[in-house]
Amino acid sequence: MHISEGVLTAPELGIGAVFTVAGLALGLRRMDYEKLPEVAVLSSVFFVASLIHIPIGPSAAHLILNGLCGALLGWPAFLAIFVGLALQAVLFNFGGITTLGVNTVIMAFPAVAAGFLCRHFVKSSSSSVRYVFEFIAGAGAILLSGLLVALFIVLALGQSMEAAARLVIAAHIPVMIAEGVITVFVVEFIRKVRPEML
Repeated sequence: MHISEGVLTAPELGIGAVFTVAGLALGLRRMDYEKLPEVAVLSSVFFVASLIHIPIGPSAAHLILNGLCGALLGWPAFLAIFVGLALQAVLFNFGGITTLGVNTVIMAFPAVAAGFLCRHFVKSSSSSVRYVFEFIAGAGAILLSGLLVALFIVLALGQSMEAAARLVIAAHIPVMIAEGVITVFVVEFIRKVRPEML
């Protein structure tokens, strides 16, 4: 779900950079440094999961697992996602350096939102409540990321790109379902083996 270089104009790139710096500052401030290994592991999970791209116009479809990062990390998900995106931009030219700020906002903001939504319900004694909110966290983060991609594309290129923006969202419907299911399985597994992470 990267936006490639050359698609956005300077104002959108500037907005992305400002919000990314703010998110990184909050992530650093709210990170317990004993959890640095967890941030590193989730950054590598994000990096590896999003390596396989299926091009869709000015974007691409792939697993992201940003909802999982947000559910497990909260604000430090900004750091994990930023590092993963920076490595992808430098090593594989996915996204790009100029769009790093926008791409971080597109993936990290929904991660943090998913974390806030899911965190309270992950501790529920009712397994069905947990499953529903874990699924919503995984799928909802992808939906919100798709909406942000569409917003940035329409802001930069105008109403003529509405069809491409809709295509980006529609192409990610299977990804939403997959990520919702993966998030449920991973969070429930962590709940059994390392509940202190939650």
